[in-house]
Amino acid sequence: MKKINVGDGMNKSSWSFGGDTYKTFDKHVSKSVPMYSVGHELILEVSDFFLVNNSIVYDIGCSTGSLLELLADHHKEKNVTFNGIDVEENMARSAKQRCGKYKNINIECSSALDVDFNKSNLIISYYTIQFMHPSSRQYLFDKIYNSLEWGGGFIFFEKVRAPDARFQDIMTQVYNEFKVKQGYSAEEIMGKSKSLKGVMEPFSTQGNIDLAKRAGFSDIMSIFKNICFEGFLAIK
Repeated sequence: MKKINVGDGMNKSSWSFGGDTYKTFDKHVSKSVPMYSVGHELILEVSDFFLVNNSIVYDIGCSTGSLLELLADHHKEKNVTFNGIDVEENMARSAKQRCGKYKNINIECSSALDVDFNKSNLIISYYTIQFMHPSSRQYLFDKIYNSLEWGGGFIFFEKVRAPDARFQDIMTQVYNEFKVKQGYSAEEIMGKSKSLKGVMEPFSTQGNIDLAKRAGFSDIMSIFKNICFEGFLAIK
């Protein structure tokens, strides 16, 4: 299959987080996802309500470990164990290098579907579940709910589909205009869109809430929204 230009010096036939993607991932995702760093800052602030001494945190799809590093610094006065999970070997290796100075950060190269979670106080998924096959998502939500301590939190950010075709058309055009302002060419925007076919499958806002409800969560709210990107907080 012919490789296509998806921007930031990356060429893909089909989007993947493997290979050498880790080298330019932070730059690419910060330009591609509106207010990416703002979402990180929001997670830090929300984490204060769930983490005390001896707390346990999981970051599903930790990529290069940037959020884990921020969390460890933010809670450096507490005895908190942070666990990063990423299915891609190079991403996990990059996270280990980045977080190597933190004795309380553990990185595991595995699928979250296969990890045996310890009882935890906070679980985070930052734009990760949208890349999992839809048939696996309910299992993951169920697993997360069962792994949390009572009163524990699940923070998940996802690209979301609009509730109908008219809104979807508006959001798609607004998002494409955002990417143009970030310096991406029409060729790169179309290339990225093509590379994501069959790789990323966003659910709607309601679809994500339904996953959480079926898992057992009853306290759920949206804590962030920008164009077609949304953050949720669910409390057990």
